[in-house]
Amino acid sequence: MATDRLLSAGAGPDTREEQRNWALRPTTIDEYVGQEDLIERLRIAISAAKKRNEPCEHGLFHGPPGLGKTTLAHLIASEMGSGIHVTSGPVLSKGTDLVAALTSLRERDVLFIDEVHRLPASVEEFVYPAMEDYRIDVPVDSGLSARTVQIKCKPFTLIAATTRAGLISSPLRSRFGITHHLRYYTEPELIRILKRSCSLLSVDVEHPGCLSTIATRARGTPRIANRLLRRIRDYASVKGDGIIRPDTVTQALKLEGVDNLGLDDLDRTYLRVIATTYSGGPVGLEAVAATMNEDAGTLEDVVEPFLLQIGFLARTRRGRQLTKAACDHLGVKWHGQSLFDPENPA
Repeated sequence: MATDRLLSAGAGPDTREEQRNWALRPTTIDEYVGQEDLIERLRIAISAAKKRNEPCEHGLFHGPPGLGKTTLAHLIASEMGSGIHVTSGPVLSKGTDLVAALTSLRERDVLFIDEVHRLPASVEEFVYPAMEDYRIDVPVDSGLSARTVQIKCKPFTLIAATTRAGLISSPLRSRFGITHHLRYYTEPELIRILKRSCSLLSVDVEHPGCLSTIATRARGTPRIANRLLRRIRDYASVKGDGIIRPDTVTQALKLEGVDNLGLDDLDRTYLRVIATTYSGGPVGLEAVAATMNEDAGTLEDVVEPFLLQIGFLARTRRGRQLTKAACDHLGVKWHGQSLFDPENPA
């Protein structure tokens, strides 16, 4: 299967992480672990498209990073027996960029746009007719002499991924036939993924509990689970005999700064800033970001989802507030601000 990738030269750390994880990605839809309801919907959509000899439905996948959005796009292309062209919202800065991508597609190919919420509004206008009628309306000239030239493109499937679904415009969202929010993975699902990864990496694990420990600290995310497995493998090969044992896992994770809940240094710094500087909250996100000298978007997209999931953080109308569980975990005093306190409306 011929595969073209339209990646920017300065793709950044997220793209490099994608490339490092590529060897551990499932290559068929049968190998995919988790997201059972979505996988069943995709099986039906792909089978129906093959019977009609048509491209698969356009799909929009949204959810936190590392849950398999890019993997699903490649699996759809693989199951359809077609090529996949990969790009991202920030790369498509002009309408002509999208025209170049669309005209290079062959019939039933998959165009994958990552971080689609960062697609400029001017480029979105080119997407609408392409998704519905497989044509591109290119404006020529301007003013009284303005006219539009239509360029036909081959029937294709657009797969879009985003970590911030709320920033996608309603007209674009409504044009996707399959829309799904990817959930965090359970511990048994992560263990299954880790077992497969161990097989691919030729890693020997002394006790099944080692994988369970990694899974509980992976924040429900396969990408993090595989990253921790690699770091533990490296630690075992340098500090031991290459076999992963319970004490090896403990020491390697301690070196990585990952505690028994899966929190890393950034998570703990975020919690401690709210706990100490702002007395447990409520406090605005921008204030926390300024205190930490971090980007507010990074905190909102990377740090907060997991803290909300485990009940360490509450979002109120007055700002972010720590829960008693978070204060207990940090070993700091909880100021007893109930979310139902009339003076602190949530």
